[in-house]
Amino acid sequence: MKLSVIMPVYNRERFIGSALRSLLNQRDSADLDIIVIDDGSTDGTAALVRSLAAGAPCIRLFQQANGGVTRARNAGLRQLLPQTRLVTFLDSDDISPAGRFKADLVLFEEDPDLELAYSRMTLVDRLDDETLEPATDSHTITVRGIHLSAGIFARRLVDRLGRFDEDFRQAEDTDYLLRAFECVTRYTMPETVALYYRRHAGNMTREPDVPAREFMRAIHKSMKRRRADPGLRRIEGIFDLKALAQWRFW
Repeated sequence: MKLSVIMPVYNRERFIGSALRSLLNQRDSADLDIIVIDDGSTDGTAALVRSLAAGAPCIRLFQQANGGVTRARNAGLRQLLPQTRLVTFLDSDDISPAGRFKADLVLFEEDPDLELAYSRMTLVDRLDDETLEPATDSHTITVRGIHLSAGIFARRLVDRLGRFDEDFRQAEDTDYLLRAFECVTRYTMPETVALYYRRHAGNMTREPDVPAREFMRAIHKSMKRRRADPGLRRIEGIFDLKALAQWRFW
């Protein structure tokens, strides 16, 4: 089954090489299609991606004027191949752990009706860019978080969900996940660690006030949808919100 991985990027020359290598290391476990959307980077990001793509044709680079992460994600969705059957995401400063795809893709082979596998994530303050693992002296916490990279989505679910809501400056991923869980017909929640989320000074979630405001807006939209359509699923109990609240104080 073809698995497309959408990676938006803006000025991440420092990290994107490690992110891409973590995917390429799993080519034996997945028929990968890596879609990199360069959202107007002004550093060496595009050149680095091209150098890796020269030896790995599964990497496809698309460049556009800077329009923000939500538009970049939608640009990635527009580049899905006709043969793509599964879709996931990886942010350009994070790592896909070794064995992640081998563990979770088999779930779709065993259950043709499965639409979403939603795994766990490890938040890390220091990653070793050689081993692609948490550094020995890092602080970590593993949770059922709110992150697109934790999910592998069946193509039919992606087609049903449509595009990311470009009204969001941040939390477009939260809104997308809430919409997915509201309408998904069959999902599973494996114990697989799906990503290492790299905590660093440049994280968008460190921007003052904006993440909390956008997150609450996504929650409010979910509540309005479910009030309007009682047939939608409730989303309580899916995410480890208490653990995520502790992580905010790192």
